[in-house]
This record gives sequence, C-alpha cells and structure tokens, in this order.
Amino acid sequence: MNSRKDQLLAFDRLLTIMDELRGQCPWDMKQTMESLRHLTIEEVYELGDAILEKDQQEIKKELGDILLHIVFYAKIGSETKDFDIADVTNSICEKLIERHPHIYGDVKVADEEEVKKNWENLKLKAGNKSVLEGVPMSLPALVKASRIQDKVAGVGFDWEEPQQVIEKLKEELEELKVEVQAQDEDKMEAEFGDVLFSLINYARFLKINPENALERTNKKFIKRFQYLEEKAKEKNKPLTEMSLAEMDIFWEEAKLL
Repeated sequence: MNSRKDQLLAFDRLLTIMDELRGQCPWDMKQTMESLRHLTIEEVYELGDAILEKDQQEIKKELGDILLHIVFYAKIGSETKDFDIADVTNSICEKLIERHPHIYGDVKVADEEEVKKNWENLKLKAGNKSVLEGVPMSLPALVKASRIQDKVAGVGFDWEEPQQVIEKLKEELEELKVEVQAQDEDKMEAEFGDVLFSLINYARFLKINPENALERTNKKFIKRFQYLEEKAKEKNKPLTEMSLAEMDIFWEEAKLL
C-alpha cells in the first residue's frame, strides 16, 4: 500500500488537475453545484452497486469518481470565497473529534450502542431541534425509514426485544387485511406502509440492512428471470405463449444455478 506521503501527493495531484480543468476545459468551467448534483447522486449509486457486487477494483474507481465530485464542489466554493477543500476537511475533522469524546476526551463507553446514543445527544446539544434533522428528505423511502429508526433508537426510543417487533408486525398485517377486505385504497396504502416500516424495524434488530437485502433479492430475481428468457428463446417460444407450469420448470432450474 502507498505511504502517507504518497497518499498526500496523490491528493495534491488531484487538486492540481482540478484547478487546470476548471481553468481550461469548457465542460468543467461550465459546471455549477446544481449541475453536478444529479451526477453525484448517480455516482453514489454506482458505488453502492460495486459494493454489493464485492468488486474491489470497481469500488476503487467509483470512490475516485466521488472524490472528484467532492474536490469539484470545494473548488466552486473557493471561487465564491465561501469555502475551500481545507475548510471542508477541517470541518469534518472537528466534527469527528467533537462527536468522539470517548477517544478525544474522558467519556467512557461500554459498546457501539452507547457511542450512537452519545452521538445523537451531542447533536442536540449542538443546536439540532430534532434527532431527525439529519435525515435527508430526498432519500428513497426504504433507506429513509431505516435511518429514521436508527436515529430515534439512538436516544432510547426503541423496542426492548425482537419479539416485540414481530408482534407489532403481525398487528400491522392484521390491520392491512381488514382494509384489503374493505377495499379502501387510501387506508390499504397507509397500512401497507405501516407493514413495511415494521418489517424494516425488524431487519434492524436482526442487524440486516434492508436496502442491501432487497437489492440482493432483486439481483437474484433478475438472474433467474433472464435464465427463463434464455430457455424460452432456445425453444423458440415467446414467454407470452408459455404456461405458468412450463415457466416454473425453468425457474426451478435457475434456482439450482
């Protein structure tokens, strides 16, 4: 691995290239924080895909893309004299030191849960009106639900046992069944949301990331369905003309792969 000196030199090289691109490249000169925003979101999702695939080389590349965006935003900030990369870096350093008094102070913690509770309490002391202020409104709903639950659990608003969450899930499922029978679409949607929220909460107790779990199932389904499509092509028979029983034979084959 590279030494600390080489790492710093590499970062300085990136800063120099960013200066050159911002001063000479027509595309880079034109970019704003707003124009970069959707590209940054896309890069983060690409990193997420690489992590789920456990592709270390792709993770390295995607981290580089995200690092470029961070440097790009800092460069734009320096042009408006609002902040530069040193301000960005020092800001996160100061936050990390402040939020880790068990490392940089005399606070004692027993485990990870105490660290999380201290983190949320420190944010409230710093002026946050709510522990939920740090949850971005634009997060996908599943990820947002997970973060909301993490946040409130950090200040003690949580179930004591996994079995309590299971009972809550069963309760929400029964309430959903009632609304399904009544065919009230608005209430069905509301109760379905409650079921999902409870299921995500249970995943947290099992220490399962629900987003990762669902994406894993998505990938598994895609792989099996594409196998089914390949077999249909081999038989020169469109899927629309195959019976469910015929498709199920290939589906079971795909599960063995």
